[in-house]
Amino acid sequence: MTNGQALLGEFLQGKIDGKHFHHPQHVRVGFELLREHGFCDALAAMSGALRGMAARAGNLGAYHETVTVAFLSLIAERCAGGKYSDFESFERDHPELMDRSILARWYPSERLHSAIARRTFVLP
Repeated sequence: MTNGQALLGEFLQGKIDGKHFHHPQHVRVGFELLREHGFCDALAAMSGALRGMAARAGNLGAYHETVTVAFLSLIAERCAGGKYSDFESFERDHPELMDRSILARWYPSERLHSAIARRTFVLP
């Protein structure tokens, strides 16, 4: 089992505290999910696990639907552009995904940070 698979297992089982789950781990989990599942199934798993993490922390408002869908879409698009056998090569080829603010390229701040964007996916 790789480190990525172990992280994914812990994530899906709800064993990770949100305080210790940072942006690079979000990208890694997205990559691992997309290696094993189609986009829709990967999104359902990612969304469900993140909602669970927020609920366990007592902060349901921490989950952000648009950010989740948009980032997973970016990861999926980059994965489709090449065959990656491991996360390290994926990360090396796509360092821009490690920048949490990358969505600002497409989304105006007020749209991305709106209440509706938290609840449901919105286009830029």
